[in-house]
Amino acid sequence: MWHEIGLNLGVLGLAAALDLLLGEPPAPFHPVVWMGKLIGVMERLAPRKGRTAQLIYGALMAASTPAAAGALAFAAGWGLHAAGDVAYVVGGAVLMKTTFSVRMLARATRKVGRELAAGDLQRAQQSLTALVSRDTATLSPSLSASATIESAAENTTDSFVAPWLAFALFGLPGAFAYRAINTMDAMIGYHGAYEYLGKAAARLDDLVNLVPARLAGLAIVAASALTHADAAGAWRRLRLDHARTESPNSGWTMSAMAGALRVRLEKPGHYVLNGDAAEPQPRHVAAAVRITWRAAALSLILAGGIVVVRYAIV
Repeated sequence: MWHEIGLNLGVLGLAAALDLLLGEPPAPFHPVVWMGKLIGVMERLAPRKGRTAQLIYGALMAASTPAAAGALAFAAGWGLHAAGDVAYVVGGAVLMKTTFSVRMLARATRKVGRELAAGDLQRAQQSLTALVSRDTATLSPSLSASATIESAAENTTDSFVAPWLAFALFGLPGAFAYRAINTMDAMIGYHGAYEYLGKAAARLDDLVNLVPARLAGLAIVAASALTHADAAGAWRRLRLDHARTESPNSGWTMSAMAGALRVRLEKPGHYVLNGDAAEPQPRHVAAAVRITWRAAALSLILAGGIVVVRYAIV
């Protein structure tokens, strides 16, 4: 029991250290890039007409892609385990690192905040396209700051909380299956051209994020107290505004962040969170990054605790 606990805590801890020190691996060696290419091939082969045909094909994609990712991760983990403890911890950490990112999210968020603080709205709008899918060219400085903060909060769930929890509960296969689901949702899980093809992927992503999103919201509340932000406000807004977004999950983290920073977060035509508060400024973007880092630390501790409980029970 304690041996397996130590090995898996080693994988999780070393993976977090790799992210902090090195960031993302090169694209040609990144498993998520490979997932994206596989999903892209499947999308090109999808039926172009017929709602039922697209729904069925999309459901097959939603089932087969994470199953394949999880199976490959299981095989890799088994091979590393057979090669010895050091191979499992080091190799497992390298693989695990590719399923999450804290450093990249923080750097991309901070970059937009710096450009807004410098008054370079056009460059900030361009940088913001790496974080959000909405049209950024028409966003005002405050709406650009809002979109940046919203992205930092929402991505707390799928950038690190959810893959860490998936690993804690199901090991490398769980983390890779989660990342495949999330990647598929990002590629085809939205309205418009993929309305029916991506419906199963979108619903599956909603399902697997139900618990992580709520835990991520609570992590933001707790992290707010550690950064001297408004933890009480974060808790109050989480309870009052979490259902204001179309997504059943994103509102939990975004509303908590809005309350923590005492700002109004808005996606015009879609939602307003903490509507009576002031509009966000560049300094609030920097504060959101600080909260994100501390939420990551708390989430990592939680994932480690789940690893201990999991193997203690088994």
